[in-house]
Amino acid sequence: MNLTDDFARYYAPLLEGIYDCVDRIVVNAYFRFGQYAGGFRTWWRAWAGSDDQLDDAHLMRLAGRFSRRVRAWAAAHQVPVLDCEPGTHKHEVAEQHLPTDPAFTGVFLILVSRAPALQWQVRRFANGGLQLQQRSPWAYVNHYSFHILDPDWGHITIKMSGHPPFGAQVILNGHEWVERRARRHGLTLIKEGNCFTATSDPAALAEIADTLNGPAVIGRLAEVCDRWIYSACLCFALDREAQQRSGFRYDYSSFQLEYSRNLRFARGSDLDQVYQSVIDRTRTALDVRTLTTLFGCKHRPHRRPHAAGTDTRPPIQVKLEKPTYDLTVFKVRFGPLQLKVYDKGERTLRIEATVENARKLPFPRALSSLPRLVTRLVETVLRFLNVLHGIDHAFLDAGVLDELPRPGHIGDQQVAGVDLNQARIRGVMEAIIALAPNPAGFSVAALAGKVRALTGAPETAYTTRQAAYDLRKLRGKALVEPMARSRRHQATLQGCQTMAALLILRERVIKPVLAGVVKKATPGRPKRQAPLDAHYKRLREEMQATFATLGIAVETA
Repeated sequence: MNLTDDFARYYAPLLEGIYDCVDRIVVNAYFRFGQYAGGFRTWWRAWAGSDDQLDDAHLMRLAGRFSRRVRAWAAAHQVPVLDCEPGTHKHEVAEQHLPTDPAFTGVFLILVSRAPALQWQVRRFANGGLQLQQRSPWAYVNHYSFHILDPDWGHITIKMSGHPPFGAQVILNGHEWVERRARRHGLTLIKEGNCFTATSDPAALAEIADTLNGPAVIGRLAEVCDRWIYSACLCFALDREAQQRSGFRYDYSSFQLEYSRNLRFARGSDLDQVYQSVIDRTRTALDVRTLTTLFGCKHRPHRRPHAAGTDTRPPIQVKLEKPTYDLTVFKVRFGPLQLKVYDKGERTLRIEATVENARKLPFPRALSSLPRLVTRLVETVLRFLNVLHGIDHAFLDAGVLDELPRPGHIGDQQVAGVDLNQARIRGVMEAIIALAPNPAGFSVAALAGKVRALTGAPETAYTTRQAAYDLRKLRGKALVEPMARSRRHQATLQGCQTMAALLILRERVIKPVLAGVVKKATPGRPKRQAPLDAHYKRLREEMQATFATLGIAVETA
């Protein structure tokens, strides 16, 4: 079991296995010469022999020929071609047409829908010259989604535009690859959606899943893309001879990627208790505005399940209906990165990081850079889990309350101390905790904006200059640190624990207890109290007795 984060390490006694897996992978396939006018014209000459027929009419004829060939081939091979209305969930439609023959490979469904795509517009002049320019904005044209069963990757989708330069997207699922590789190694699996909820050998499953995280994934992706995109998709526009004669070859770049860490608990009741408690204690601190819960029809089992090797259920079980058990989704977003935590099946807690558009990240998008993108998502998941654990189990060192108001130091410079009685500094701490899971850190401007968002203050009430001053005070106490070779900052893990503990102690212990001590009792108290309310009641009664012993006058209930 590979425990590399504080959250999983803390709950290790309750876990029976952990596996990390690259999940949804979306690769853009593009013809490099077709992206600019000179390259497209050069390719056209190599394909057609000259520019004489390069005009809008012939470009539209290519799209029409692509459509006719697709439909004719599908009719001859009894492959359904379905036209989809806007908003159709195409993957759900494809799941209903999956072949029942386990040995089947190839195209089993083609879905047609409209989406924006690059198109070239030709303008001819009287002297015989011509000008190529891209249509702006991109027009909506027919795209053909070829749903394919691959022996190694399972269900893959290639979505291709019928208009030259025939841009495409290849959509794959890492769990499908892991499932087939595990089955070849003799593992027994129980699978719910894109998650393995039970296995006969957790260590072997984790080892197989880790093979998708390294540089070898580049070759595997390029191989499966080349295997199908030319022979099953582009062939309807250009046959093999035309592809070779014109030099039409696709390049691949990363577009979307999902990476997940899956914690499999030994008992479903432990999963429920841990996850719901973590949500209750961290949701406010992380500023999670929405929490989605889909209620299932069963309670998670309290007993340890049968070993996967002796389970009477089939080796692979896929559930696509409404959840049998409650499904609670916890989301945090940082620009193009999204973090999501949710419970799957009987005993699995999933932490998922998603990049929706790799173009917004500060490194190349070529397929050769995919391991860097995976590494970024791994760092995002680990950072989030460490911060989550720090907030969930806040901690105060002895003497920290006495040390905070004293001056701190940044190098040789002395900076002011931290006065927790100031509402402004408490707002800054809350904002830093909410921004802490972001592995890219935060800027001073982002901190000022988050403080204003949390406190509802106008822009003039808290400026970036004030945020920079407050940030220096927290740096002087080692609660925040600057990131290397950057003007951004991030909270230290110990700083997260300390700031969370300070805010909890003041806002949820001292403040409500003191307010309850001096407040008159109100009639009509509820018959049932929450556990926290019961603790407050006992603390209030004990504090009243303590105040009486110390001679502090209070207005008792």
